[in-house]
Amino acid sequence: QVQLVESGGGLVQAGGSLRLSCAASGRTFSSYAVAWFRHAPGKEREFVSAITSSGASTYFADAVKGRFAISRDKAKNTVYLQINSILPEDTAVYYCAATSTYVNTWYAEAGRYTYWGQGSQVTDSS
Repeated sequence: QVQLVESGGGLVQAGGSLRLSCAASGRTFSSYAVAWFRHAPGKEREFVSAITSSGASTYFADAVKGRFAISRDKAKNTVYLQINSILPEDTAVYYCAATSTYVNTWYAEAGRYTYWGQGSQVTDSS
């Protein structure tokens, strides 16, 4: 079992930045691909970004490409999502998700992930 705890959400001024954290406990995180999804009111949950277990490869949805960054710190068992130049359409609850995978494998489909965090609200204050 892996437990994921998210932190770092909040209210951000237009064009501002913040960093979400996804800390894992219960089992080593190093063999898990991790992704971020978001769910905005009135919209379906959507894929945001993913990072492979090695951390060597990262992927982003077109809507966030160039503005968001994803990284992982294996020593801290934590994955980060850096949100820059926030837009109103970035307002959503953000979820991290993890699944055990082969090296360099990742998924954009939420159903492929086994473990989920509780969600963290990010709001553009504009």
